[in-house]
Amino acid sequence: MVASYTQLLGKRYKGRLDEDADEFIAYAVNGASRMQALIQDLLAFSRVDSQGQRFEPTSVETLLGYALDNLKGAIEEAGAVITHDPLPAVMADERQFLHLLQNLLSNALKFRGPEPPRIHLSAERLGGEWLFSVRDNGIGIDPQYGERIFILFQRLHTNAEYPGTGIGLALCKKIVERHGGRIWMESRLGQGATFCFTVPDRAMPSSADAAAQSHR
Repeated sequence: MVASYTQLLGKRYKGRLDEDADEFIAYAVNGASRMQALIQDLLAFSRVDSQGQRFEPTSVETLLGYALDNLKGAIEEAGAVITHDPLPAVMADERQFLHLLQNLLSNALKFRGPEPPRIHLSAERLGGEWLFSVRDNGIGIDPQYGERIFILFQRLHTNAEYPGTGIGLALCKKIVERHGGRIWMESRLGQGATFCFTVPDRAMPSSADAAAQSHR
């Protein structure tokens, strides 16, 4: 409500008051929008465990398609090229896994360098788990901050440089850990970053199991 009314105020009275008033309204709109984003991200973070869905056979390739559709505007604006290896099906909470992929891709688009983003998603089966990697050619991260970036509200840049709430990577970590995996970052300043996470290669239910489950 605060965001809606401050935006309405800005549209209706822009240029009809003095410059200070226009500036103050812009601050109010920006602050309300940031607060709204923060609340939404906090709700998503708090609901990972409390409102998580049952793990089901989930096509990661299909989820990637959904994530790319959701990020279409940002991809086109950045001139990004996103490629991927063949991606497996895993036992996962579909909604949360989509949120995980979308957050990592969104970060790669946001923290880009002077060149158009080049992002690649790969998957490799190692022992009893799948290793996923999201590699980009962006600004990179100093390795000393490799653990800090996954802590709630920890940011390496000001909001003016790169807008955000400081919750996205903490949310990714919580989702990966709920799925029984781990997440980490490999990077150097100015040399892009690779975010890696694992998911256990759980056995898929047989068709008979699935049929029995559907009748319960």
